[in-house]
Amino acid sequence: MLMNVEDIKEYLPQRYPFLLVDRVVEMELGKSIVAYKNVTVNEPFFEGHFPSQPIMPGVLIIEALAQAAGVLGFKSQEKKPKDGFLYYFVGADDVRLRRPVVPGDRLQLEAEIIANKRGIYKFACRATVDGELVGTMTIMCAERKVDVN
Repeated sequence: MLMNVEDIKEYLPQRYPFLLVDRVVEMELGKSIVAYKNVTVNEPFFEGHFPSQPIMPGVLIIEALAQAAGVLGFKSQEKKPKDGFLYYFVGADDVRLRRPVVPGDRLQLEAEIIANKRGIYKFACRATVDGELVGTMTIMCAERKVDVN
């Protein structure tokens, strides 16, 4: 299953400059997702992190993985933000970041559902660049119904 950025925007409420998933290249509903983020030199965070040696902040790697996991959760249940559903990031455990992500990298984002109880999802996540491990973590998201005006 493939999704481009316009398809992804149907399932995530984030928008530029905070939408961190560019494409979904694999998805098994209710199980796993593989997506990616193209990291470009004109990302707004590079202006201050760090101008002479730009690296993607680790918290944004975590956020990118959480967004990929959110797409998987939403798509698996065919729920969308426009229908009044959001997935809130509620935690990350066992976070390990192993290498910096720099302009020109294609950050591959992988998430697998390991638990879903009463709207609380737990995902095993990993990020890589060119097959080299960037980081691993367990991410938790909570599904919430919100008012849509």
